Amino acid sequence: MRILRIAALVGAAKYFFDPQNGSQRRELVRERVMGLVRGLTGRSQDLAAEARSASEQIQPPAAEEGRPDDVTLARKVETEIFRNPDVPKGQINVNAQNGVVQLRGEVDRPDMIEELERKTREVQGVEDVENLLHAPGEPAPMHE
Repeated sequence: MRILRIAALVGAAKYFFDPQNGSQRRELVRERVMGLVRGLTGRSQDLAAEARSASEQIQPPAAEEGRPDDVTLARKVETEIFRNPDVPKGQINVNAQNGVVQLRGEVDRPDMIEELERKTREVQGVEDVENLLHAPGEPAPMHE
């Protein structure tokens, strides 16, 4: 196997360093390699532009001044209301749409319903709260 590699290298050297045609052959290979590089560079720039365009299309619209986007707002509310270890994390859903936060689910104590709504209203960026929380055994409030 090693002999084949050496033979291939010797053959390539003779081909490219031939006194009569070697310079033309080297120039031809150089042009083809540069053409490939230019093609790949151009294609990578095209792909980068496509990726930027796609990224811009899936980005949420810029938030209004001072107000976070809906996903960020919902996470901020979750962070605030779930600080209390008594709040049943897995039983409450928090959603936000255009600054209006919706609390939905079941809590252990009726007084916790008002407390969670109050804490939600205190979060910066919350414009309104739709409280659909209910205590065990009570019917769930209906969405308006």
